[in-house]
Parts: sequence; structure tokens; C-alpha cells
Amino acid sequence: MSNTRMIPEVEKDAVPAPRVTKNDGGRSRGAGGDGEGKILDVFSHGFLLLWAVMIVLPLIWLLLGSFKTDSEIGASAWSWPSNWNLDAFGRAWEKGIGDYFANTLIVLGFSIPLTMLLGAMAAYVLARYEFPGNRFFYYFFVAGAMFPVYLGLVPLYFLVDMLGMLNTYQGLILVYVAYSLPFTVFFMHAFFRTLPTAIHEAAVIDGASHTRIFFQVMVPMAKPGLLSVGIFNVLGQWNQYILPMTLMQQQSGFDKDRSVLTQGLVLLNQQQGYEGDLPVIFAGMTIAMLPVIVVYLSFQRQVQSGLTAGTLK
Repeated sequence: MSNTRMIPEVEKDAVPAPRVTKNDGGRSRGAGGDGEGKILDVFSHGFLLLWAVMIVLPLIWLLLGSFKTDSEIGASAWSWPSNWNLDAFGRAWEKGIGDYFANTLIVLGFSIPLTMLLGAMAAYVLARYEFPGNRFFYYFFVAGAMFPVYLGLVPLYFLVDMLGMLNTYQGLILVYVAYSLPFTVFFMHAFFRTLPTAIHEAAVIDGASHTRIFFQVMVPMAKPGLLSVGIFNVLGQWNQYILPMTLMQQQSGFDKDRSVLTQGLVLLNQQQGYEGDLPVIFAGMTIAMLPVIVVYLSFQRQVQSGLTAGTLK
């Protein structure tokens, strides 16, 4: 028993003690690494703070301007309004912002669901099924995401005109769907590939059809990714200007102005002329800005989780 007790002690004594120089060098390297990390943290946090100031200050200036008068806006950009009232918002609404807002909601109410449905179905098939031409169709969608929309405005205008859909909701909806599909397919393709195949195989063994597997198994699992790309599509289509400006022009023979919100802000500015009612313009921009800010702030955690989930397996 005495020998067995001594064996660990002998082995412990036999282990050479670490050199002091190595430990000192390790400490110096660790200290240097901590210093570099702190410098990097200060730089990154400072850059984020600067970026936040650049974003928030114009929004505050815009919001304050919608409660001021023309004289107050011209006197000081950052002074508080003397009277907090909603008169400018009412005047902006009466001058057509309400109609432009409704037109935008109608277009996005159809274009977003169609984009998400078609994009998710195409991405699911390309990600989970092997067939001839799979890679071709995938890269075809990716190439569409890299194609600038400005290069196709002229043929797009004549195509929509040939279909008789100029200044119509359905024409702009279809164009929005085609415009947003490449990014949706690209994003959801990567997300569907990260989902476990065991659940898909189990559903196939149980006799579920492809449609049922997609809608009842894969779509619920892909909810974070769908929500993330959906928010991006809402922001992109809500702020779109060049497409509606090309396809929703007010022309003779059309009985209704179907301009969307981005066009309405430009038209509101043009209607001012020499009147100089700046609070109305500020109020109109605030009305156009608030919905997207509320949507993003409400779903920012889901957007972040969807973006990170698509990169992990």
C-alpha cells in the first residue's frame, strides 16, 4: 500500500516545472492580446455610435419639423416646436398622402405574400431535390439579383404596356414580385439546406405528399428565415421609387391616380410651388417613415435570429 501511494507522488515530482520565461512570455502575449481587443472594441463601438448618430439625428430633425411652422423651421433646425399639434399631418393627409398610403398598402398586400410563396417554393425545390438543370436555375436566380433594375426599365415599360397593365395595381405587383424573387430564392435556398433531412425523410416514410411536407413540415421549420427575408422585402418594396415612377405614370385615359407613397412625396413637394408649406412635406415623410420603423423594431430579434440561423447547421 505504501508503494502504491508513492507512485503518484514520484510521478508528480518527475514532471518538470514550467519555465518562468515561458510563463512571462505568455502573460505578455495575453496582455498584448487584451490590449488589442480593447482597442478594437473601442473602435467598433465608436463607429457604431457614429453610425447611430448619423441615422437618428435626421429622423429627429424630420419629426420636429413636422410640428413646427415655416418660420420656426427657417429660424433653427434643432429648436423645439412652440406648439405641438397635428395640423401639418392633417394638411398632408388632405393633399393626397392618405390615398398614396392606401395604394402602397394595396400593392404590398399582394406582392409580399406572392413573393414569399413563390420564392420559398422555388428555393425549397432547388435546395432539397436533385434534377437536371438544378444548378442552372439556381444560378439563373442569383444572376437576377446581380442585374441592375435600371438596365431593364425601357423593355420593362414596353412589356407592361403591351400587356395593358400600365398604371394598374396588378402590373406593379407582378413587377415587384419579379424584382424581389432573386434575393428571396438566394436567401431561402441557403436556409432550406441547413434544415435537418431526418424530419423530411420521416415525413416521406409516413406517406406525406410533397405539398404537405412543404407546407406542414418545412415552412414551420423555416419560419425565422421567412420572417427575415420578408422584412427585407417589405423595406425594399416600400421604399421603391424607380419602378412605380416608370409604371404608374398618370396619363390621359386613366380615371384614377394609383401612385404609391414614394411618388406621392415627390408630387407633394411639386404641388407646394411657392407656397412653402414645409411642415406638410415633413409630415408626409414622417407618415411614410413610421410604418417601416415600427415593423423593423418589432421584428428585429427575429430578423437577427433568421440571419444567424441560415449560416449555422
